[in-house]
Amino acid sequence: MSFLANTLGGRMLNNLVRWFDSEAVVNVDKQDNPHRINVLRCMPFIFIHLACIGAFWTGWSPVALIACLFFFWLRMFAITAFYHRLFSHRSYKTNRFWQFCFAVLGNTACQRGPLWWAAHHRKHHKESDQEADLHSPVQHGFWFSHVGWFMSEAGFKTDYAVIKDLAKYPELRFLNRFDILVPAVFASFIFGLGEFIAAFWPHLETNGWQMLVWGFFISTTLLFHATFTINSLGHIWGKRRFQTKDHSRNNPWFALLTLGEGWHNNHHRFAVSARQGFYWWEIDISYYCLKILSFIGIVSDLNPVPKRILDEGRQVSASGKKVP
Repeated sequence: MSFLANTLGGRMLNNLVRWFDSEAVVNVDKQDNPHRINVLRCMPFIFIHLACIGAFWTGWSPVALIACLFFFWLRMFAITAFYHRLFSHRSYKTNRFWQFCFAVLGNTACQRGPLWWAAHHRKHHKESDQEADLHSPVQHGFWFSHVGWFMSEAGFKTDYAVIKDLAKYPELRFLNRFDILVPAVFASFIFGLGEFIAAFWPHLETNGWQMLVWGFFISTTLLFHATFTINSLGHIWGKRRFQTKDHSRNNPWFALLTLGEGWHNNHHRFAVSARQGFYWWEIDISYYCLKILSFIGIVSDLNPVPKRILDEGRQVSASGKKVP
């Protein structure tokens, strides 16, 4: 009995430690199902959802609502332009200072560290919609592809073998290992911002707790599920222009929600392009923002879509054939 207690206590302690140190050594029973949801380890993720209920106590204000939307779109851009197009696909270049700044901003989205995100995404492209693709709705169903995959033991670790180009930067490894640090600082900043507004502009009728609930908890929860929609529904709902090896689809509504990520079939046809809306009528706000950053010298060498692929897409559209 004491051995069982020590084992269970050890597992609980390991999971608690991994809230703060994602690379803490953990003894995982090889007989355990790697797809089993680890609720204790994911309590911070669950808590962010539950904390949204706090809106019933804090109420709302126009300032809090604006903060919610502003931090949603800012961090959505950080995920799409930095975590995805820079770290996962290296679709443009920047210097080391800005690379670190982009990683920090992306980390505020509470979607783990930049190396973890990039490693899993690269493996997704390598094994897209195959058994090894953890967030394939075709293989694992909607809920596991939406949230279950990263709540499981199989989705927790960072595979450094597929991100050797990024793992050489100690500052990125630090952010990746202690991935709760930046979100905690960011949440504290939002609370402090609310208290500052309450002290100097009380007529705006907000405070630290209200701003924390709306600007961090609700904004982050919306951001979670908008991002995860590309994993779970981006391979189910929409149209296919290119005959890729997976079930990726283009969906203009998802593209608007995620600042361009909804052009998912385009992306799977040529993943290293900085632009996912391949044609002028396909709105890709993240790409437009990256172009602005390139004009002022913060980023450079945005990878274009090759002419042969653009021509391929036009030929398919002109033929009127439905791509399976």
